[in-house]
Amino acid sequence: QVHVVESGGGLVQAGGSLRLSCSASGTIYSINSMGWLRQTPGKQRELVARVTSGGTTNYGDAAKGRFTISGDYANNAVYLQMNSLKPEDTGVYRCAAEVYSDSGRSEYWGQGTQVTVSS
Repeated sequence: QVHVVESGGGLVQAGGSLRLSCSASGTIYSINSMGWLRQTPGKQRELVARVTSGGTTNYGDAAKGRFTISGDYANNAVYLQMNSLKPEDTGVYRCAAEVYSDSGRSEYWGQGTQVTVSS
């Protein structure tokens, strides 16, 4: 069983910053990638950022230039530094981990953390 847990969300004013954290635990043989997706009001779920165990990063358009993802695969963790936040960044941010475990290769999701940016 693999568990993914996020933390770091909250309420911030426009222009402010937040740092999200995500960790995966359980019987994990290796992690191929970890990343963040978000569900914002009125929009479909979208990629925020993803980083592979090799360090390759991929950002969604809304995150480019403002957000930075970093992985700590020695500790099965990933972080998202969000700067210059805008009200349209408001939403639920969920962490996903692509994991090799005793169940084979699967993607596991956290419950999500709420980010609210006030204008």
